[in-house]
Amino acid sequence: MSAPKDILLSQATLNEISRHSQEAFPEECCGIIVSNGEQDHVLRLKNMQNARHAQDPDAFPRNATIAYSMDELELESRIVETQKIGFRLKAFYHSHPKHEAYFSAEDRAGATPFGEPTYPEAAQIVVSVFDTVIKDIKAFAWSDDRNDFVDLPIRKI
Repeated sequence: MSAPKDILLSQATLNEISRHSQEAFPEECCGIIVSNGEQDHVLRLKNMQNARHAQDPDAFPRNATIAYSMDELELESRIVETQKIGFRLKAFYHSHPKHEAYFSAEDRAGATPFGEPTYPEAAQIVVSVFDTVIKDIKAFAWSDDRNDFVDLPIRKI
């Protein structure tokens, strides 16, 4: 699959993921965007990183200020719920507090646990937030040609 040329996001969607990033600061936030082709919905998910770090710091050496992990059962439940009403997974998003908006090696590893993306059709959106101010929002998509995530321009609708 070739990477899409861009991702279409409404200002309301961008505002909601920005608000979530600001509210979670100084920790990373995470969530998904689902779409029915006409309308997008932002669904916030709980960042489980601090709980996992506290339970097993060897397996999860980073805390939520520099990492996120989604509850896999919550994620799957939200995807199934929205599919029942005609929505599909459009994108994942998370924030980078006090860091730039880039798709890190850790982000790639989380999105490709077996070498291939678990959700190849879904974009990956990263929000850069410094002291609750949004600095940048970037998107990335899987490219079979490059066997990696590539920059995906965001087009506002």
